[in-house]
Amino acid sequence: MIGAGQAGLAAGYHLRAAGVPFQIVDSHRRVGDNWRTRYDSLTLFTPRQFSALPGLELAGNRELYATRDEFADYLESYAARLRLPVTLGRQVTRLSKTDGESFEAQLDDGRIIVASEVIVATGAFQRAVVPELTHRFGDGVLQLTTETYRNPNQLPDGPVLVVGDGASGRDIAAEVRPFQPVLLAAGRSRKLFPERVLGKSIWWWLNLLGVLSAPPESRIGSKLKRSDAFPDRDRSTESLASRGIRILPRLTEASGRVAQFADATSADIRTVIWAVGYQDDTSWLDIAEAKGPDGAFLHEAGISPVKGIYFVGRPWQRNRASALIMGAGSDAELIVQRLLSDRE
Repeated sequence: MIGAGQAGLAAGYHLRAAGVPFQIVDSHRRVGDNWRTRYDSLTLFTPRQFSALPGLELAGNRELYATRDEFADYLESYAARLRLPVTLGRQVTRLSKTDGESFEAQLDDGRIIVASEVIVATGAFQRAVVPELTHRFGDGVLQLTTETYRNPNQLPDGPVLVVGDGASGRDIAAEVRPFQPVLLAAGRSRKLFPERVLGKSIWWWLNLLGVLSAPPESRIGSKLKRSDAFPDRDRSTESLASRGIRILPRLTEASGRVAQFADATSADIRTVIWAVGYQDDTSWLDIAEAKGPDGAFLHEAGISPVKGIYFVGRPWQRNRASALIMGAGSDAELIVQRLLSDRE
């Protein structure tokens, strides 16, 4: 298995329960470092009651959100307590097929692991997207991404432009504002839904009503996927504007320290923080049939067209919950069941 994040560990839980021997390989030095390397103030997207993996509760107030480090430590404890076989500090640089039905995973230290099946659990946050406009800003502009931004203390004095108004972009803009002037460049119109309804978390209601389990091709699923909505934890544009954050339309051009926007306005910038999403790194997968023309992973509900390759933790793998911690366990269980079925 490739990846020891929440999806990989959940798959490990179900593989162990099924008595299947396996090995998890992860490039980080510690289990949970995929969370520890993100910005300091990050909290989970879902409350603790929806953020645990199978077999171990996440301690704390179930209605509130675990911090970045709290959840990273939980993952590390999970792997240790369940005695999951994890090889850390090693990266799979190439996955190929042998002459037979097996796979060969070459590690960055030269070792080769031969396996009859491979579960890819590399997650949806592999590499931060940086648009071409990055090259048009001058050397006097500090440029960071959601991977390299940690906290406001690393920023020089001067206006900060956050590009991207998703959950992370809004969090960072709100955190930086007490220290520096902040501009937030939005993209398409976003919908936010209330954090709580009738005293219950919105995730409780969405789960109860079956919205999170709706497949992407369903009417509800397709509508939810198009809107890409997230809970309003005091992060509406109105709330951000009331704090003095300047809300602007899409960034269209840059030159030196000047940023230009879709409404023809411009602003002098000292720092840019790119928060426009993530993209997969599939360069290590040396099996043409497992990737599309654009190099993206090919799969249907986590099942690759190449026999023996499976995925867990992909966005909208089966439904909205697939990209959430709450969906990792159920998706992993189904993938392990399919793997066992394919062996028969």
